[in-house]
Amino acid sequence: MGFSSFVGALFVGLVIGVLGRLIRPGKQDIPIWLTIVVGILAAFLGTLVADAAGIGDTRGFDWIEFLIQLALSVVGVGIAAGAYGRRSLH
Repeated sequence: MGFSSFVGALFVGLVIGVLGRLIRPGKQDIPIWLTIVVGILAAFLGTLVADAAGIGDTRGFDWIEFLIQLALSVVGVGIAAGAYGRRSLH
């Protein structure tokens, strides 16, 4: 993975993670680095799901793949907030 790919993955992860936090109701007490990690994982898994469903290779912006990634990010932010909140209480 080159430097530009790494920076691109961070940017996509940040965008997907932040959008997931904005959509998820309630307050999420997780740090920004965890938001980025959740976003990167959601983007990666969303791409795998879209490819497996045969909808991942389209021309231009792939809205269906993006919505899958976003849904996974919302779920991931919820899981991370729950796990991170329990960990920091003890």
